[in-house]
Amino acid sequence: MNHPANPVLVATIGAAHGLKGEVRVKSHTGDPLALAGYKPLFDSDGRTYRIAAIRPSKTVVIVKFKTVNTRDDAEALSGRDLFVDRSVLAETTGEEEFYHADLIGLDARTVSGISIGTIRAVHNFGAGDMLEIAGRGRNVAIPFSRAAVPSVDIAAGHVTVDPDAAGLDDTGGDRKTGKPGSNDQ
Repeated sequence: MNHPANPVLVATIGAAHGLKGEVRVKSHTGDPLALAGYKPLFDSDGRTYRIAAIRPSKTVVIVKFKTVNTRDDAEALSGRDLFVDRSVLAETTGEEEFYHADLIGLDARTVSGISIGTIRAVHNFGAGDMLEIAGRGRNVAIPFSRAAVPSVDIAAGHVTVDPDAAGLDDTGGDRKTGKPGSNDQ
C-alpha cells in the first residue's frame, strides 16, 4: 500500500448509490468532475482507488470505482476521505490563489500583529469555509471570508485576521465565550 508523501484531501465518499457498486462522493475540488483526472486516489489506510466512471448528481458526483462492483462493497467505503499527493495538483499562479491545504500550519495574526494561533484545519459544514485556529490550549473557528481574513500570505507564512469580523476580541479570544486569546507576538 502506498501513502502520498504530502496528502491533500480532494473528496469524501458517502452512501452507496444503486446496486452495482456506485457511491455518492462529495468532491472538494473546484470542478467536481475533475476528480476523475486525479490518479490514483488514496484513502488514509493507503488503499488506492481508480475511477471508472463519474457523473454529476445535485450536490455530489456519482462514482464507479474500478474494483467496487457490489452495493455491499460500496457501503463499506462510506465515510472514507480520498487524497492525492500535492505534487499532482496544478501549481497556483496568482497571489490570491492557493489550496486550502496550503493554509494548514500558517500563523494567524490580528491586524495589529498579535499571534492568535496556528491554522489547524479548514472546515465546511455547509455554510461556508471556516478556519480552525489552535492557540494556547484552545481552538477557535472563524469564517474564512474576505472580511474576517483580509489577507493571506503563503510565502510569509501567515494570515491576517480582523477580530471584529471574525467574532474575536482584540487579542484573538472568543467574544462569545470570553476565553482568552494568545498574546504571543
